[in-house]
Amino acid sequence: MASKRNPVLKSVYRRQLSTRLKELREKAELKMADVAAAVEINQGSLSRIESGDRGTTPVLVKAMLDCYGVTDPVIREDILDLVRADQAQRQQWWRKYSAVINTTQYGGYLALESSAVTLRNYETELIPGLLQTEEYARQVITSMRVDLTPVQVDALVKVRMNRKKLLEGESAAKLWAVIDEAAFRRIEDTAQVLRGQLEQLLEATEQTHVTVQMLPFSAGFHPGLDGSFVLMAFPEPNPDVVWVENGPNSVYFEGSADVERYTEVFDHLRARALGPPETRTWLNDLLKEL
Repeated sequence: MASKRNPVLKSVYRRQLSTRLKELREKAELKMADVAAAVEINQGSLSRIESGDRGTTPVLVKAMLDCYGVTDPVIREDILDLVRADQAQRQQWWRKYSAVINTTQYGGYLALESSAVTLRNYETELIPGLLQTEEYARQVITSMRVDLTPVQVDALVKVRMNRKKLLEGESAAKLWAVIDEAAFRRIEDTAQVLRGQLEQLLEATEQTHVTVQMLPFSAGFHPGLDGSFVLMAFPEPNPDVVWVENGPNSVYFEGSADVERYTEVFDHLRARALGPPETRTWLNDLLKEL
């Protein structure tokens, strides 16, 4: 089972870059030791660049492309664009919240999510973070993380609200969320928070790139009883990954067998859940009850 714990993820651009550079070296029929000597870099460093475990710079990549005999300006610029994109990706917006993120081991998930183009999220107890209102998020974080100070809670709420930008603009990611009925029943005692959350959910479902389904208690036992997870897809040729929430030891799986297994589970869940139109009706009825 290919899993990684609390990862510091390479960007999707770096993964593409590493593949392209390795292909060009092999096409030039050059050994790694020869290239390392030609561009004056440690062979171990070159190996990490080709595996995507290390970033690089435009200057070094230009030297590598010269070594590989790549003269086509379109190819060179395409590869250099990947280098620049990877560098930009490393300028993570959440770094200013690093003190609180490090204590919650949240950075690995943010690195994944920020690069995803499609997310399929199953939640058992909570509204998905990308769809939460500020009031709901504050209540959840305060209740779950009794060890945090009010300042730390404020920081995590801001991070959660910033994450929602992923669903905005022309390049917005696609989100398909299946939410267990328990997530809605859990906040019935706080009518004002629930009302605001329901209104925002209904507003979100009006967007073509957001799909929400409610999994009712009447669905009985189902394949998702193990817990919440998020399937993430990235630009080609990067493989899908699945993030499994497990308290402080959350992990992501990138092996094809693991991703296929969770994809099958998600397909079962959305088949058992209310359809998107029926979910909207159910949410509206719940809102009227308040």
